[in-house]
Amino acid sequence: MTFILTNDDGIDAPGIQALLQAVSQFDTKAMIVAPQAPHSGCGHQVTTTKPVHVQPRSPTEYAIGGTPADCVRIALNYLAPEARWILSGINAGGNLGSDVYISGTVAAVREAAFYRLPGIALSHYRQGGRAIDWELATQLTTYVLQTLFDRTWEPGTFWNVNLPHLVSGVPMPEIVFCSPCTQPLPGNYRVEGEYFYYAGEYAKRRRDANSDVDVCFSGRIAITRIML
Repeated sequence: MTFILTNDDGIDAPGIQALLQAVSQFDTKAMIVAPQAPHSGCGHQVTTTKPVHVQPRSPTEYAIGGTPADCVRIALNYLAPEARWILSGINAGGNLGSDVYISGTVAAVREAAFYRLPGIALSHYRQGGRAIDWELATQLTTYVLQTLFDRTWEPGTFWNVNLPHLVSGVPMPEIVFCSPCTQPLPGNYRVEGEYFYYAGEYAKRRRDANSDVDVCFSGRIAITRIML
C-alpha cells in the first residue's frame, strides 16, 4: 500500500520527516510529495493559471512548486495513482476548529476525500515560544496512526488530528474523538492610522466545552472526523 505524505510547511520542514518516521513503523510504501516552499494558511488554493514545477529529489520524493492541494492532485493523477492514503503534516502549529478552513495542511486531505481516498491531517499545537520535540511528536503520531488505521473509514470524510504540546517523559496522552470548535478565532488588531495589525492570541481563543480546542489545550490528543 502506498501512502502520500505532504504538508503546508514545505518539503524541508522537520514535521514531514517526523511523519515519515512514524509511517515507517507500518508495512507501507511512502512517497513525499510536498510544496517546495511554505504555504501555511493557503487553504484549499490550487494553481491553474501558471505552470507547476515538479522537482524529483529521489524516486520517492518530489518537491512541488504549488500548494498542498496541488501536491495531492499531481500525486494522485501522475506520480502515484496507486496511492490509497494521504497523510498531511506534521504541521508546526495547531489546526483546530475554524482553522480547518484556513489550513493548507487540512486542505491536502480534503482534496484526498474528493478522490474518495482516506486522509489524515496531523498538526502539533505550539504553546508559547516553546520548541516542538519532534521525536515525541513522532511517537504520538505513531500512536494515533495505529488507532486510526484500525477504524472504519467512511467515504466523504477525513480525520483532523491535533497533538498537544507536552514535555518529554510524560505518559502517553489520552486520545479523544471530539467535535470541532465553532467559535471564531480572536479578532484583535492593533490600529495605527489606516493600518490594522493582527494581534490575536491563539492560546486565548474562545472554546466550546469538550471541543477539539478544549481537548488539545488540556493536554490530550484531539481527533475530529470532518465530512465534505
